[in-house]
Amino acid sequence: MKWQRTVQRGFTLIEILVVIAILAILGALVVPKIMSRPDEARVAAAHQDVQAVMQALKLYKLDNGVYPSAEQGLNALVERPTAGQVPSNWKSYLDKLPTDPWGHPYVYLNPGIKNEVDVMSYGADGKPGGEGNDADIGSWM
Repeated sequence: MKWQRTVQRGFTLIEILVVIAILAILGALVVPKIMSRPDEARVAAAHQDVQAVMQALKLYKLDNGVYPSAEQGLNALVERPTAGQVPSNWKSYLDKLPTDPWGHPYVYLNPGIKNEVDVMSYGADGKPGGEGNDADIGSWM
């Protein structure tokens, strides 16, 4: 009777460590790219909201001859204003006022800083100025 010796092959500790190192390097390169995607989506959504509100403001001006006053604010797009110059041809221009993707209300300036009127979000921090995700997003962009 012959004895056969079976050789069991497996991964050595060095091979396992090399694979773990490669996965760690790939993770370090890919994870930051994936993590910034939600922030980029919020900025894009804020840009779209600002443009939609600006379109509603232009329709308001077309119907009423003027933009809502600073006192009336963006609420004049949803409810008929009772203060200031009450518009004669008012219609509902938005179903509801959007909030920015960070949960803050959009800022309405009449007169505006860059244009006749401005609509803006102060970004993630909710404060004027800032950089990156905290940067202001306005109708002039």
